[in-house]
Amino acid sequence: QVKVVEAGGGVGHVGGSLTLPCGATGPLYGVTHMSWDKGRQLVASITEDGRKTDGNSANGRFTISGNWRQKIVTLQMTDLKLEDTATYYCKIRDIYNEYGAAGPSEYWGQGTQVTVIS
Repeated sequence: QVKVVEAGGGVGHVGGSLTLPCGATGPLYGVTHMSWDKGRQLVASITEDGRKTDGNSANGRFTISGNWRQKIVTLQMTDLKLEDTATYYCKIRDIYNEYGAAGPSEYWGQGTQVTVIS
């Protein structure tokens, strides 16, 4: 069973920083993307060859990095704003399912709350 576990949420101050790490374990055979989403909106994603995509909320303030061997994806959040307050979810995309059969699969973590205060 694939498990996706986020950490690092909590309270940050306006202008401050938070780091959100996420790790995935279990039968992952062909991970293509790892991403962080704010609710269901993309914050940032990264592919195995290092291509990054930022959503609107990142706006040059957030940086995503990934360790494909360990299946860890980290979101570094800087210059926090009040509107960054949300539940953030880690998402893993695989071209195979848990049984190794072809068929795209998405695995989500349980979410981690980020609250930004002034």
